[in-house]
Amino acid sequence: MNCHTSLCLVLTMVQLWPCFLSTQRHAIQNTDQPFSSARRVKRGWVWNVFFVEEEMNLTEPVYVGQLKSDLDKEDSTFKYILTGEGAGSIFTINETTGVLHVIQKLDREKKALYTLRAQAINRNTQLPMEPESEFVIKVKDINDQKPQFLDGPYEATVPEMSPEGTSVIQVTATDGDDPYYGYNARLLYSIIQGQPYFSVEPKTGVIRISSETDRETQEKYFIIIQAKDMIGQMGGFSETATVTINLSDINDNAPKFQHTLYHMTVSEAAPLGTTIGKIMADDSDIGENAAMNYVIEGDASYVFDIITDNETQEGVVILKKKVDYETKRKYSIKAKVINRHIDERFLNEGPFEDSTLVRITVEDADEPPVFTSQEYVMEIAEGSESGSFVGAVNASDPDNTNSPIRYAIVHGMSLKRLFSINAQNGTIIITKPLDREITAWHNITVTATEARNPEQISEAPVYIHVLDVNDHAPEFPEYYETYVCENAEPGQLIQTISAVDKDDSVEGHHFYFSLQEETTNNSGFSVRDNQDNTAGILTVKNGFSKQEQLAFYLPILIADNGAPSLTSTNTLTVTVCDCDNEANVLFCRYGAFMYAMGLSTEALVAVLACILILLVFVLAILALRQQRKKSLFSEKAEEFRENIVRYDDEGGGEEDTEAFDIAALRTRTVMREHKPRRNITTEIQSLYRQSLQVGPDSAVFREFISEKLKEANADPNAPPYDSLQTYAFEGTGSLAGSLSSLGSHVSDMGESYDHLSEWGPHFKRLAKLYCPHKTARD
Repeated sequence: MNCHTSLCLVLTMVQLWPCFLSTQRHAIQNTDQPFSSARRVKRGWVWNVFFVEEEMNLTEPVYVGQLKSDLDKEDSTFKYILTGEGAGSIFTINETTGVLHVIQKLDREKKALYTLRAQAINRNTQLPMEPESEFVIKVKDINDQKPQFLDGPYEATVPEMSPEGTSVIQVTATDGDDPYYGYNARLLYSIIQGQPYFSVEPKTGVIRISSETDRETQEKYFIIIQAKDMIGQMGGFSETATVTINLSDINDNAPKFQHTLYHMTVSEAAPLGTTIGKIMADDSDIGENAAMNYVIEGDASYVFDIITDNETQEGVVILKKKVDYETKRKYSIKAKVINRHIDERFLNEGPFEDSTLVRITVEDADEPPVFTSQEYVMEIAEGSESGSFVGAVNASDPDNTNSPIRYAIVHGMSLKRLFSINAQNGTIIITKPLDREITAWHNITVTATEARNPEQISEAPVYIHVLDVNDHAPEFPEYYETYVCENAEPGQLIQTISAVDKDDSVEGHHFYFSLQEETTNNSGFSVRDNQDNTAGILTVKNGFSKQEQLAFYLPILIADNGAPSLTSTNTLTVTVCDCDNEANVLFCRYGAFMYAMGLSTEALVAVLACILILLVFVLAILALRQQRKKSLFSEKAEEFRENIVRYDDEGGGEEDTEAFDIAALRTRTVMREHKPRRNITTEIQSLYRQSLQVGPDSAVFREFISEKLKEANADPNAPPYDSLQTYAFEGTGSLAGSLSSLGSHVSDMGESYDHLSEWGPHFKRLAKLYCPHKTARD
């Protein structure tokens, strides 16, 4: 409690420090004034330390403290004003007396401090009597929060047989109460379930082993830890957490055979590697601690072997050497099992191994043919002619009958097409030339069968190695994108090249690089052989110009070190491009691509924009045609003729028009009703509006054309084929006069027709509009 009182006094001094400074400033200021003037001495605030207890059930305002100026004579001239956090809503002040009250329940865990400001003013003049000062109201903590284990559920693993005091895991609980006030947040840990094997440190929550554990007895433990505040005193809150502790295995158990004697049999005809039987040892450990190795002791290890099945931990006894019934009929072997991983802590407790006896009886059998070798390896040069000799296999009958042997190749028809074997003598030949670059090794299986007993069959693998012949010239391993800057200097390295060869060199590949002689002095480049199977492409002149030559094609000669040596010519393309001072590669590639296309950036953008516009226009036309698929003309035999109207001259009488009869466009009359056209795109209407703005400035003529366009647009039965719209009306007072030359006189031939050229674009738009499927002629 003394510590708490000291802390409160320190907080009070910190809160009163600004007021103390303010009082000192006023005192200093007053001393500088003449004695004859009125002054206030030691003017300042007077108040108590403010603390409010949390979680109070307020039925009425609760007194907190009082703010008072030393100049207040309690004559109601002072008015106290409170501002800041919670002023008016949580805390209130009596304007006359300066008494503070709290009117709401507070929660320290949500907010522990409230910073407010107080000011005293003259009630009559509203002038400040004291400067504004800041103070703090602290919320006092009560024990209203339970401990919580935020990191649960907990799980840990510890090796079995760990010594006492071994740390397992640490559990941590938190308490929302004030850790600096009383013991509300002081926690104490205890173990409720888990004795006597585990214990917990009261202050830290560290769980430790308190007694020896054995995984083979119990593999998993569930313990319960309690955290209680108030240092475990009565009246505090508590919370529990469950901790799952798994015991990991250590090798503390030796393997042991299930039987002391095993009986097995093997036929003398059994091939090598035949499984004779299995033995099994048990180990209480798990995982790698239960891993074991089986061995055979004595002279029998030359005839038999034993291997360990890592999945089942069984010892598999196999035949290592052929047995003969006529020579020896019984074998007695000693097998031993040993743990692979032995814990040093248990070496003094005895050897981690066990032994057993295995008796094997040899059975008589009609043995199959026996090859002279367990496997055969043969060689043949690639490209050898069909029928070339590869090698031969040989087998014999071990029985006294000495039956003749027949040979054959098995395992796949594809191998039979490549190899053939003589059934009588086992000679193997090829049936077609072999390519090492396609397949370097061929694995086949040859069988030997007794002619008198076809059931007696033996097999032997034959591995045929195709020897390499230098029949492939070296070449580039990849396509090189090589660039040279226009501002390149002589001797500049622009590319490093290498080579690959499909052939298999015994001594290792070595390649020689050079430039063709006829291009050495004319290309502007040279080749420097680095003598490490790479070469560098160097410039030999000062500067290049892409306007003169955009790309150079260098024939690079590459020779290998084969016998005989082969040479190939590989073309390296070097593109000239403009670069910045630092020869920026990305910029260089971009420029080379643009020059290769022959277009600038603006041109490419324009081309793409045109393609996009054409695509949109084609899609619009296809949509219109799809909507008009249901034609109004049911007759199959329809005649269509077209009129081609030229507007590119100034009139020539009847030569103005090359006309064809369009009266027979359809075989029956179709009545048109003036209904609004349903599918007219905004783009086409825009063309209409633009077309109306071209030509002579004649309101009458524009109105006439507009009416014709509206009439055409309002016609829902407009056919998709070409048609001609007649514009014969010229209007009264037309400045352009007649558009036709029918009424013109010879004397009028000299008259200018320049105004017709102004309508050229307008008529082109009308022609495209009404003849979308034809190429309109100007």
